[in-house]
Amino acid sequence: MSLTLTVSDEVRELVPGFTHLAVEAHGLVNGPSDEVSSALLDEAAHRLAERLGDRAPHEDPHMAAWREAYGAFGAKPSRTRNSAEALARRALTGVGLPRINLLVDAYNAISAAHLIPVGGEDLDRIQGGMRLVRATGEEPFVTVAGGEETVEHPEAGEIVWCDDAGVTCRRWNWRQGPRTRLTEESVNAIFLLESLAPMTTGQLQDAGAELAVSLEKLSPGARITVRTPE
Repeated sequence: MSLTLTVSDEVRELVPGFTHLAVEAHGLVNGPSDEVSSALLDEAAHRLAERLGDRAPHEDPHMAAWREAYGAFGAKPSRTRNSAEALARRALTGVGLPRINLLVDAYNAISAAHLIPVGGEDLDRIQGGMRLVRATGEEPFVTVAGGEETVEHPEAGEIVWCDDAGVTCRRWNWRQGPRTRLTEESVNAIFLLESLAPMTTGQLQDAGAELAVSLEKLSPGARITVRTPE
């Protein structure tokens, strides 16, 4: 049975141009970054540089739309950057794109190449469905600080992804919690690609299809479903 993903009316009213696409995958084989996943990241960084030319990531129209969306719920977009802008900024420095593991490398490559926020969650660690909501401020967000597990809470009105156990990602796609992140032991996953106008549905679907191809290359035999944009 597919994971249920819902977007609250409050979020849709605040940011009416929001659309997301999910790629659900079962039977994946994860592991340390290798030559194949590194090649995906290197190609993505090259595509990003060609796309931007002399512009900074935040000058791209899609990133500008995300900055406006972040400002709508009270975040400071120049300090709290959406995941795609933060990744793009790193890709354009000497540091380059990080090597995490095969699955994270695959979705980071799509995020950088298409300049779109992409996240991955371990389906076996999610409790109930996932919801994009405006937080009350009481929801628990389990994270790690100083090497020790700690519980934080989002700000009231902050847009967060959550499941029945609490927040899985703060400030929309800014900071994922460790509870549901993809590890080298993950075998079932949901990947979320999130877009705003002016990105078109066709461009969103192209990014999702490319991610599916990368996952099939890294995990031959995995069962992968690209769900219709919502």
